[in-house]
Amino acid sequence: MNRSHDTGAMSRAPGISISPGAESSGKKRLEAISAALRQEIGTSGENIAGRKVRVTRLRMGIDITWVTVRIGVGGGIWTKENMAAVARAGITHIIDMQIEFDDTLLAAPLGIAVCWNPVDDDFEPKPAEVFARGVEFALAALEQDETKLFVHCAAGVHRAPMMTLALLGVMGWTLEDAMELIEGLRPVADFAEVYVRSVEEFLRGRS
Repeated sequence: MNRSHDTGAMSRAPGISISPGAESSGKKRLEAISAALRQEIGTSGENIAGRKVRVTRLRMGIDITWVTVRIGVGGGIWTKENMAAVARAGITHIIDMQIEFDDTLLAAPLGIAVCWNPVDDDFEPKPAEVFARGVEFALAALEQDETKLFVHCAAGVHRAPMMTLALLGVMGWTLEDAMELIEGLRPVADFAEVYVRSVEEFLRGRS
């Protein structure tokens, strides 16, 4: 697995966010979502944590890799045409990790909910609040029937895989298994050591 190098101190916190759901909604909800999504993972030959993984790709003008049938990770959307393609793919919720661009105005006419969770890709530690904001939005989205979540940044290399790693970690995956899953399906994903440590600290705080 590719690993980048650590360089620095704490980054600034995001400026705007949407964070539905509450930490107190509890263990039962988390276990139910985790069990349901694990059942949805199909087969492709790679065995991750005793389960096989299906590679699912969309043929459209956006960069997206499905790590389960309901969670995708990828790069920026940028245009109305690409947002329309996102809607046609059945995506109902977006976690936008870009500091460069807020998807909210593009998504609103299509009824897609956006959590703008902007962070710099600066190889500095990320605060727990970044992960908590994204995870609570994701869990609230995934407990609804027939929703699909797209986690993205500008290129889908660092920030979006980092956020997806935190989400899978909360859902019960070990970080090694989750990184192997994401990198196996999306080879461009790169887990910088400083970002992995940030996720580890977030998960320790939750437990």
